[in-house]
Amino acid sequence: MAKFVTLFSSSGGNSYYIGSSGQAVLIDAGRSCKQIEQAMMANNLDMRSVRAIFVTHEHSDHCQGLRVLASRYCIPVYASAGTMTELDKAGRLDSRFNTDIIESKLSIGDMLIERFDTPHDSQESCCYRVTTPDGKKSIVATDMGVMLPSVRNAIAQCDVAVVESNHDVNMLMSGPYPYVLKRRILSDRGHLSNIACAKELPFFVESGVKHLVLGHLSSDNNTPDVAYQTALCGLIQAGYKVQEDFTLQTAPRETNGKSIIF
Repeated sequence: MAKFVTLFSSSGGNSYYIGSSGQAVLIDAGRSCKQIEQAMMANNLDMRSVRAIFVTHEHSDHCQGLRVLASRYCIPVYASAGTMTELDKAGRLDSRFNTDIIESKLSIGDMLIERFDTPHDSQESCCYRVTTPDGKKSIVATDMGVMLPSVRNAIAQCDVAVVESNHDVNMLMSGPYPYVLKRRILSDRGHLSNIACAKELPFFVESGVKHLVLGHLSSDNNTPDVAYQTALCGLIQAGYKVQEDFTLQTAPRETNGKSIIF
């Protein structure tokens, strides 16, 4: 069996735990080291089981605690070449832990990690799919302006999928953000809206994804209920039944002590 835990998920910080058979990886370290440690303890997870941290891109909500966390536990850090360069420029790296580039895929212990590039306003962003020793697959696919076919196909093969449902377009457009920022969020290198996410979900359920998690919700331009209802409506209209065909949840901004066992 494998365990998937959302430690943090929002525009204010992101980190996810994926583990099996006493070994685990973190996807992103976007809150402080102390906060990540506390979230791990709240879920009865041991930092010593973490074999690597995979960083999706260099924005601070994905790497804020990286340097201290990786240094404290001597955890190797992996990222794309472009992301690694930006992390170095920003002072996020340290000689006390190893760093390496992930080109397409690599193994950490008995876990396989695959990289899929994503369109976002960063140097070389990507998402990661993790396959545990028993063949279970999970993916964290957020921070993308559009859903690329390669990412769509990667998600479709998973048991657990975090899919971005960042904003409600009406809330964004009527909100206080500057026009330039609104345009950036809505662009092909921005973030997936609730509607864009909802349109993708029926294909994933049809393909066999059992556990859907709506991730990276904006605290200013979205609410968990709006995101959930938008996604659920799309799935029901496609003829699928919640709990029978799939489970659906919004990723908590901060861990709620719950995990997905799959």
